[in-house]
Amino acid sequence: MTSVLSPSHAPVTPQLLQRLKDIVGADRLLDAADELVVYECDGYVIEKNAPDVVVFPVSADEVVRIVRECNRFNVPFVARGAGTSLAGGSLPVGGGVMIALTKMNRIVEINLRDRYAIVEPGCVNVRLTRALAGSGFHYAPDPSSQGACTIGGNVATNSGGPHTLKYGVTVNHVLGVEFVSPGGELVQFGGPCGRGNDVDLTGLFVGSEGTFGVVTKVWVRITRDPAACRTMLAIFETVRDATQAISRIIGAGIVPAALEMMDQGIIGALEEAFSFGFPLDAGAVLLIEVDGLDCVVEEEAQTIIALCNEMGAREVKRSRTEEERLLLWKCRKQAFGAIGRLAPSCCTQDGVVPRTRLPEILEFIQETEKKYNLRIVNVFHAGDGNIHPILLFDERDAEQIQRVMLASEDILNRCIDLGGSVTGEHGIGVEKISFMPRLFTASDLEVMADIRKVFNPANLCSPGKMLPTAGGCGSESSIKVNPARRPAF
Repeated sequence: MTSVLSPSHAPVTPQLLQRLKDIVGADRLLDAADELVVYECDGYVIEKNAPDVVVFPVSADEVVRIVRECNRFNVPFVARGAGTSLAGGSLPVGGGVMIALTKMNRIVEINLRDRYAIVEPGCVNVRLTRALAGSGFHYAPDPSSQGACTIGGNVATNSGGPHTLKYGVTVNHVLGVEFVSPGGELVQFGGPCGRGNDVDLTGLFVGSEGTFGVVTKVWVRITRDPAACRTMLAIFETVRDATQAISRIIGAGIVPAALEMMDQGIIGALEEAFSFGFPLDAGAVLLIEVDGLDCVVEEEAQTIIALCNEMGAREVKRSRTEEERLLLWKCRKQAFGAIGRLAPSCCTQDGVVPRTRLPEILEFIQETEKKYNLRIVNVFHAGDGNIHPILLFDERDAEQIQRVMLASEDILNRCIDLGGSVTGEHGIGVEKISFMPRLFTASDLEVMADIRKVFNPANLCSPGKMLPTAGGCGSESSIKVNPARRPAF
């Protein structure tokens, strides 16, 4: 991606650079080329562009001052957490100032009586989980990148995770947000008591992918721990058998806390990494967890085992100890890390289809794998139809990148054809802008653009994300798009 600014945006000048140093100090500012290259992309490695400067604020006041200086000099800015976005959500389109929030990482308060916590945006998700351990409460949203991703980033993309089948995604657990508006004002929506009015502005903000402002504080709901849980690993000969078992479980009226599927490619990588004892010849495994009252979950577990056996499961294992259960979840949560053993690079997609169409989309993925001569492995939130096909390649080979982009486009278009969407939790970012006109009407997109203009009228805050535009920063004319991509606008 080339660093091309909108005609209405200005470059970072020495004067702005000095103002930023005055705010954060020289030790919390990066502007050397060899340092900036670290921030040229996030988890979506296909498109890259380095910012002109990276600053590391430690307070909301510093963020306010940084944003006001960007406005004064008409320079675009983008917030970044851990950089785990898989859709280019923190890509600095057009360069400008990157506001890295990793030093704003405190857990400000945990209030068990009123069941909420206050965290700063750079707080890594798993830190809150660990802080709540033994309290009888937990924070339910648990993305697979939980050990690295930040809660501010989770708010930006409305992240999900394995346990959101039963408990809901990030927006269902955010009571309020404090953020710096694109114009440089400190604003609060909601709070410990929720939204506080008839308009759910917090719900509107969550999932806006950093285009409505820079988060500085989040109030999150904490949930009481279940009385009991049962965790099972069902082993199947084929992916089709596993997906049909998923439909049977949900069709029986059981809503598991989590229902995850991993195919043979992932199984092999995990077994090499963790030696858990996964059967390398299995076509797929389902990781299933139910929780609630002890008498209820035991009955549900027995029903699930019977349904899996009816659908041809080779074996259904139950974790016998908490240690075994945690090891199973460790394997699932670290599946993406284990993929590093399979290829130098990977592109993880995030489509959604109705659960009953899972066999069709997975068969299509297998056909796509052959069509483009790629290796594709699958690990995903099967219970809600949120698929994560992982396309393996070497990013040093331009021809491989082209095939990956074409295969990704085919898979996501097929998700739409099957009545689904191109994203369940990773967001649109820069990767999927071209699909927006297929998902929404021109009127829908116009309304979304109008809402964004209310928050971000000068388009300085994270430009070039989510919505197709006819010109300017983030438009087709200003982004260097891989030739394999065929934008629909």
